[in-house]
Amino acid sequence: MKLQDIILWIVVLLTIIVVLWYIFGNSPSFEQAILVLLLGLSITTLVKLRVLETRFNFLARDFREHSKKR
Repeated sequence: MKLQDIILWIVVLLTIIVVLWYIFGNSPSFEQAILVLLLGLSITTLVKLRVLETRFNFLARDFREHSKKR
C-alpha cells in the first residue's frame, strides 16, 4: 500500500467514527462533525485528483512520444 492510501483510509475511518459518535450522542457538536466530514471528503478528493493528474501526465507523454515518431 502507498502512503496516500494509508492516509486516505485513516481519514475515512476518522470520518465514520465522528459521524457515528455524533449519531449516538455524547459527541462533538454538529458543526464539528460536519467539519470532519468535509475535511475527509476534501482530502479524499485531493488524493484522487493527484492520482488522476499523474495518469494524465503519463498519457500526455505517450502522445508526445507517438507524435515524434511520425
